[in-house]
Amino acid sequence: QLQASGGGLVQAGGSLRLSCAASGDTFSRYGMAWFRQAPGKEREFVQAISRSGVNTYYANSVKGRFTISRDNAKNMMYLQMNSLKPEDTAVYYCAAAERTIDLSLLVRTTPNTYNYWGRGTLVTVSS
Repeated sequence: QLQASGGGLVQAGGSLRLSCAASGDTFSRYGMAWFRQAPGKEREFVQAISRSGVNTYYANSVKGRFTISRDNAKNMMYLQMNSLKPEDTAVYYCAAAERTIDLSLLVRTTPNTYNYWGRGTLVTVSS
């Protein structure tokens, strides 16, 4: 089970840190990712991180602004979001994949790859 938190209202240029808490004792076996979905749009890939946390991947839209991390000892994943823009406004979801996400860009950026999803947390960026 995944639970995302940390969303809120922030002005453009501000920062937020999202957290994703996972239950169970096999967290390190899952590749993890953040997706987001804005009103009227499809769910889109934001960032992903490998099982060990060594490899991270990002969408071009968040390059240099967002940073994904994980703490396997605490069953936690994070998304540090800096220099937020109004177009970052969306519900952010954390997701876990049983299969490896490291071998294919298509695999790790496709929502269907991920077996488990959190309920999402709303991020609103005002201009």
